[in-house]
Amino acid sequence: MTRLTACADGESVAQRAAAHVARQLQRAEDERGVAHLALSGGTTPGRTYELLAEHAAALEQAHVWFADERCVPATDAESNYRLAAETLLGPAGVAAERVHRMLGEAGPDEGAERYAQELQRVLADAAAPAQLDVIVLGIGPDGHVASLFPGADTLDAGERAVCLGVHDSPKPPPQRITLSLAVLRAARECVLLATGASKADAVSAMLAEPSRHVPASLLRRERLTVFVDDDAAPAAPVA
Repeated sequence: MTRLTACADGESVAQRAAAHVARQLQRAEDERGVAHLALSGGTTPGRTYELLAEHAAALEQAHVWFADERCVPATDAESNYRLAAETLLGPAGVAAERVHRMLGEAGPDEGAERYAQELQRVLADAAAPAQLDVIVLGIGPDGHVASLFPGADTLDAGERAVCLGVHDSPKPPPQRITLSLAVLRAARECVLLATGASKADAVSAMLAEPSRHVPASLLRRERLTVFVDDDAAPAAPVA
């Protein structure tokens, strides 16, 4: 069953989510000696990363990955890597050798292929697809997560797909790289953040019947933890 926590406002969402992610990373390190965290872009995750940086001890043995990336240089204002570097990686002092950047500048296809190889190299002992400990996700008003959009062919990539190139994102820029739905579903936990009234319908749709028209609804419910503010909270209790 999906675990949903409603908070008074966006700041409370970020605080609760940061503390939760830190606990999960520490648990992974205690159990397996290493943790694997994947990050997304966006305003709400950005504040969460700032607060997560205060839990630097939980990141000492963590490898940091990305759920998706725009095909822009790492220094571009739209780069998810840049957001993470400024809010979390730099402030927490995460070692460069444990940060695995999606090479957006390589283009969607080559970038996706190289990232899939990197995931499989580092997580060589894991079953395919690679299993990450925690993936932090936002949700779009259309119900998309990472760069998996409603009705897109990428949703049908199959259970062995790891990383995919996106050429026709409905949100600019059109070219992106994204982890596959299979990798999101294989993660030990996905932590999804939603704030603001514009996300309320998407959150409700995510918690309804699974549908290719709402990619977030295809995540594994028993491995999904959701933090929302009051404006984004579903009208009915989670079943």
